[in-house]
Amino acid sequence: MSISTDIIQAFTPTGVLRASINLGNPILANRNAQTGEVGGVSVDLARAFGAQLGVPVELVVFDAAGKSVEAVTAEQADIGFFAIDPLRGQHIRFTAPYVLIEGAYLVRNASPLQNNEQVDQAGTRVTVGKGSAYDLYLTRELKQATIERAPTSPAVVDTFITTSSDVAAGVRQQLEADAQRIPGLRLLPGRFMVIQQAMGTPTSRGEAAAAVLHAFVEEHKRSGFVAEALKRHHIEGASVAPAESRA
Repeated sequence: MSISTDIIQAFTPTGVLRASINLGNPILANRNAQTGEVGGVSVDLARAFGAQLGVPVELVVFDAAGKSVEAVTAEQADIGFFAIDPLRGQHIRFTAPYVLIEGAYLVRNASPLQNNEQVDQAGTRVTVGKGSAYDLYLTRELKQATIERAPTSPAVVDTFITTSSDVAAGVRQQLEADAQRIPGLRLLPGRFMVIQQAMGTPTSRGEAAAAVLHAFVEEHKRSGFVAEALKRHHIEGASVAPAESRA
């Protein structure tokens, strides 16, 4: 793909491609405990896009989705990796999704809740990561249950335990890992939502830049790059979003 100088400049006003990376979603990014190095599917995509533009990549790393969104909204980062949400779409132009991720509920073994439909009832307290896609979705969808917010998605289960909340909500893989770490917990069957994970850039960068980013994502789904990245990072429970048909 030939990319014009104007488009490259739109993505790199500081001379480098600043990629906002959210460590709050372990499916897409993580920090190596031994080396401190940040890696994952979103990091691979950021570096691949930088290579396509022919520019260096700077990773701007956050521990929560909300902070990552704020960085792109404030143009402190040039691209980011987010769940598509209409509220976020006011300031960020999204590509089509590249990965689909399940959102799940976790409860104590003794909880009377047996399925997702039973969660939204008066008196039920649901803990979710502040500013996460799950927070945005449940804020719209839950009519009777009360939402309580942990500082980050990885902190949801620990907050759920310490506050004696009724339900923890978030990325299925994170909840499964926490259920193995802490005895007496179980996941409710199925999923309450599917996250459409996409790349995004500030709306101010213009439609032409957004179109280039969109085309990049479609090509990397179609080529098998995203599938190979999921396999390379040993990610289970996420699937590659279908590529859009060519016009």
